Amino acid sequence: MNDYGLSIWGDGNFKIESGKICINSDSTPAIIDIVKDIRNQGYRGPLLLRFPHLIKKQISQIYTSFNKAKKEFGYEGKFNAVYPLKVNQYPGFVKNIVRLGKPYNYGLEAGSKAELLLAMAHNNDGAPITVNGFKDKELINIGFIAAEMGHNITLTIEGLGELEAIISTAKERFAPKPNIGLRIRLHSAGSGIWAKSGGIHSKFGLTATELIEAINLLKKAGLIEQFTMIHFHIGSQITEIQPLKKALVEAGNIYAELRKMGAVNLKAINLGGGLAIEYSQFKEVVNRNYTLNEYANDVVYLLKTIATQKSEPEPDIFIESGRFVSASHAVLIAPVLELFSQEYSEDKLNLKKKNPQLITELVDLHANIKPSNAMEYLHDALHHLESVLTLFDLGYVDLQDRSNAEVLVYLVGKKALAMLGSKANSYELLKIQKQVQERYLINFSMFQSLPDFWGLKQNFPIMPLDKLNEPATLAASLWDITCDSDGEIAYNADTNPLFLHDVDLEKEEYFLGFFLVGAYQEVLGMKHNLFTHPTEATIEITESGYEIAHLLESQSILDIMEDLDYDIYEIQDTLNERLEKSTLINETQKKQILGELYLFLNDNSYLKTIQ
Repeated sequence: MNDYGLSIWGDGNFKIESGKICINSDSTPAIIDIVKDIRNQGYRGPLLLRFPHLIKKQISQIYTSFNKAKKEFGYEGKFNAVYPLKVNQYPGFVKNIVRLGKPYNYGLEAGSKAELLLAMAHNNDGAPITVNGFKDKELINIGFIAAEMGHNITLTIEGLGELEAIISTAKERFAPKPNIGLRIRLHSAGSGIWAKSGGIHSKFGLTATELIEAINLLKKAGLIEQFTMIHFHIGSQITEIQPLKKALVEAGNIYAELRKMGAVNLKAINLGGGLAIEYSQFKEVVNRNYTLNEYANDVVYLLKTIATQKSEPEPDIFIESGRFVSASHAVLIAPVLELFSQEYSEDKLNLKKKNPQLITELVDLHANIKPSNAMEYLHDALHHLESVLTLFDLGYVDLQDRSNAEVLVYLVGKKALAMLGSKANSYELLKIQKQVQERYLINFSMFQSLPDFWGLKQNFPIMPLDKLNEPATLAASLWDITCDSDGEIAYNADTNPLFLHDVDLEKEEYFLGFFLVGAYQEVLGMKHNLFTHPTEATIEITESGYEIAHLLESQSILDIMEDLDYDIYEIQDTLNERLEKSTLINETQKKQILGELYLFLNDNSYLKTIQ
């Protein structure tokens, strides 16, 4: 059985039963059954399934790990966490995280005016709000309004100009004031492809010189007591624990120095985000080298050690690990529309009475291949194909000969892979399969649903929803339905040796699941080719199975056109006028077409079927 690396990336969230991937709960519902339930209600195209119980699990794990570490080391500071809205602002996620985070006093982090207003509307009473990113006077005013409404809010300063604006605003507003945080620019940086967001040359934060000036400005303005937090961020998806340890030592010492300079209410260190999750399906390419417990233990131990050495109180700890909380809760499901190489079937052969010698030899390879010679015959067939292509270019064989060669080589490859069975994972065969791989056409847009794969080559775990007790023998490249050649997840023997099943799509449906897509993918998704967010469903797991708690259909073509500022009424009127002017059809036909246009405009862009 191929578990598609579930033991590496799955974190115990899923399990395989009876050849299906299931939710790992007492009722173990199969994802394929949930998908078929939704499709039976008339929904087609890709689906995004949300599982709130996985949000709750991640929040609980964070608080449990830090509380355990605090108890182990006798740590006196508090622990808090906030969710950065930039990671996923979709209401299907945000409303659940606020609801599920309430028992933990889990808060929200905003990085823009819109996000701050969203946090003010949805955050639980008393739960912290932090505001990061560059700010203008208007955003600062909104932060003051939040404090005046009773929110526990901290405005984190990214530059001295922002601090001066806060000082000016404080003189104009009412008595309640937000807490003030200072983003510190550390020399320490993280690891991985997002490491540049930390370090001395990062986009955000105050240098040592600017920190001293900020303290003096706060004292002069009488706002030093509002200064309660320092903040740092060494990068998203931190792959190694050592850079975090180095950053903690640096930040801890800055904390102690600022308190000695008179920051009497400075009581919190915000580590920012970066707590990694494991995306890899293959042991050879792991994404992190530490556990959540190790992360929590290192943070608590190091901050306690520094506070003790410096004779300062142990700081409250804040983290903003949005990816860790959100990634696992969402699964993208997309149906396979076509296997392109299935056109290479025996009935497509059109052999001549007298064939070129190479074609005759390929026929012999296909007829006589067996397990003992499968690898040898596969090598021979690929070599013969190269020879036939050379002869075709030179004009010695014709197009029919070339077609026969392509079909025969595919048939030999298919037989060989089936015969080799358990040997199919040998590295030599993995590389060979690049030449005989299958192309699967998938009903989704990579640019809309997996933009990080397109932009950063961030791999996501991929697996079929069923047939997991059957051998998957076809090396698979996945093509999306956009008209862009970049819309492909290519087979790669080193980083993505994905194998899928040989299915007859005229007889059965075949669905792929793309896992860990709950962080960033939705909000970064592009309207390339005017494809929009898939139909989404929130799935509550119950003792007896599951309940589809919320179902939101994908936007229509008219909706997405309106999002792009088209006048949809003008579009409809213009189409109607042009139809009316047509002299090629009669009035009855015009009425039929008018109805068809109405249906098309009010449907989404995803494909229904390929025949």
